[in-house]
Amino acid sequence: MGTAETVTLLRNATLVDGTGAPARAGDLLLAGGRIVAVAEVPRHLLERQGLLQEFDCAGLVAAPGFIDVHTHDDAAVIDKADMLPKLSQGVTTVIAGNCGISLAPVVTDAPIAPLSLLGAQQFRYPTMAAYAQAVNAARPGVNVAALQGHTALRIRHMQSLDRPANAEERAAMAAAMQEAMDAGALGLSSGVFYREAYAADAEELVAVASVAARNGGVYATHIRDELAGILPALHEAAQTAKQAGLPLVLSHHKCAGPANWGRTRETLPLVDELARGQELALDVYPYTAGSTVLREDLVDGIIDVLVTGSQPYPEMAGRYIADIAREWNVTQQEAARRLMPGGACYFQMREDDVERVIRHPLAMIGSDGLPHDERPHPRLWGAFPRVLARYWREKGVLQLEEAIHKMTGLSARRFRLGGRGELTAGHAADVVLFDPKLVRDAATFEQPAQVSEGIVKVWVNGALAYTAEDGATEARAGKFLARSTP
Repeated sequence: MGTAETVTLLRNATLVDGTGAPARAGDLLLAGGRIVAVAEVPRHLLERQGLLQEFDCAGLVAAPGFIDVHTHDDAAVIDKADMLPKLSQGVTTVIAGNCGISLAPVVTDAPIAPLSLLGAQQFRYPTMAAYAQAVNAARPGVNVAALQGHTALRIRHMQSLDRPANAEERAAMAAAMQEAMDAGALGLSSGVFYREAYAADAEELVAVASVAARNGGVYATHIRDELAGILPALHEAAQTAKQAGLPLVLSHHKCAGPANWGRTRETLPLVDELARGQELALDVYPYTAGSTVLREDLVDGIIDVLVTGSQPYPEMAGRYIADIAREWNVTQQEAARRLMPGGACYFQMREDDVERVIRHPLAMIGSDGLPHDERPHPRLWGAFPRVLARYWREKGVLQLEEAIHKMTGLSARRFRLGGRGELTAGHAADVVLFDPKLVRDAATFEQPAQVSEGIVKVWVNGALAYTAEDGATEARAGKFLARSTP
């Protein structure tokens, strides 16, 4: 049961096809790992089929499987390959390698931050081709597409990270970027926000991004500053992409820190202005807290900071730095220093800013979850159902068709994932079936590893991959996805 050869008929569903078009009632026929017919299934197609699984979907929505455009699942798809946190929220494809952080081409037993966000055990792939082979060998529960991380290239090819790359290092990174593109990478990601890449200059970034551009790739970036310097940082990202000649994706767009709350009224008009001169998109997660490595400069004594893990003090995971500081009788910054290396959730955004970004027509949904944190941000398990529950059903920020488009069709187009993201005959049979009245996230900051509610069934490449009753199946039909030709 649940193999890619199985024929599946979903009857009486509400079809939301991922294009943004109005929902319609109808049937969906899946066979050979593809969508065969949508809305009306001709009788002669049914008569030709052999083994048939049929489901009455009255009262349920059938949509393309959700595409998580911003993940750090690079190692999880290999060492936690059932991918329950993603399948259980309807995700069928993850895009790894974000924020400049990727497994390839680093080979080490002791990854430094921010590569350590991916865990410590999987840095053994000297090329993107080797990583793709490992993904396919692991048979993950979801499809995997990958960006090549710029920080990973720096760590592999530079002796010192506190300066821009020289000509020889730029050439080495460009050659590695070409290998990644030849192996099917979607493009380049950067994370100049992080110290390990902060010294990179425009010449270095453009040299590597230009390789991605020549091969039809995209450029996704965690910009240099999401706090006071956000406007210059946005200009820098846009100029890099424009000079290199490739589309830009602004990662997890936010206005962080109390002094910046409300500034999406400035940043989003700037995004619109920039988008008039170049192809541009952004992603967003539906929470007011972010999560990354524990950094003293992000602990301001004002916002709440929740520790997700600490190497020297693992027992502090799940506690707030303010409480730890009081207990230790030190400042919050000193507590952060003692807890490092580690991770934390930073409650640094305001709800109205999050809503503006989610509503923006260029915005896609990405979880930015960290699967190797001891107590991960709940977005790892709940981001996509949260969009449906909070921003469609409860607050009306989005229409249902808009919400699905931001999680499927728009994402597939922006990241060159041809043949996915829409309920269209001939497309891959990645499908989620959910109850629109019940779907919601159950993961919380206190209990983050909670399966979402209302996700009834999920198919990956035509195989039944998840059911609400039994969880992840043994199908494991995911694979490495190479970018499609523009």
